[in-house]
Amino acid sequence: MKTELLPKTVLAFTCTAGGILIKALGGWDGALQLLVACMAVDYVTGLMVAGVFKRSSKTEGGGLESRVGFRGLLRKGAILLLVFLGTLLDGLPGGGFVRPAMCCFFVANEGLSVLENLGLMGVPYPAFLRDMLETLRKKGEEGQNIPAEKEER
Repeated sequence: MKTELLPKTVLAFTCTAGGILIKALGGWDGALQLLVACMAVDYVTGLMVAGVFKRSSKTEGGGLESRVGFRGLLRKGAILLLVFLGTLLDGLPGGGFVRPAMCCFFVANEGLSVLENLGLMGVPYPAFLRDMLETLRKKGEEGQNIPAEKEER
C-alpha cells in the first residue's frame, strides 16, 4: 500500500467502525448524544479535579493516577455495553423502553458526577439542576421512558 493512501484507509476504517458502533447502540439520537456528552464532560472534569485541584477522592494524594483514569474509562465502556444490551432488549416484543430508560439513568449519574466535580473545583451551580438530575435518575431506575424527541421542522 502506498503511504499516501494510509490516512484515507485509517479514516475509512474509523468511520466504518464508528458507524457499526452507533448502530449497535441504537442510533445517534438525542439520548445517546447526551449520554456521550455527559460521559466526556465527567471524564474531563474528573481530570481537572485530580490534575489541577488535587482534590480527587479516588487517589491518596488527590492527584492524577493513570490506573484510576483507566478504570474510569472502563466503567464508561461498561455503560455503553449496557446500552447495547438495552438496544437488543428493545428488539423483543413489548420492548422499546429499556434503552431510553438506561440512557436516562446513566445521563443522570454522569450529570451528578459532573456536579460533584464542579463542587470540588468550587464552581457554584443551581440547586434545581441537582434536583432535576436526581428525578431523572429515579425515572431511569423505575424504567420510565423519557419523553420522545421533538420532531425537527
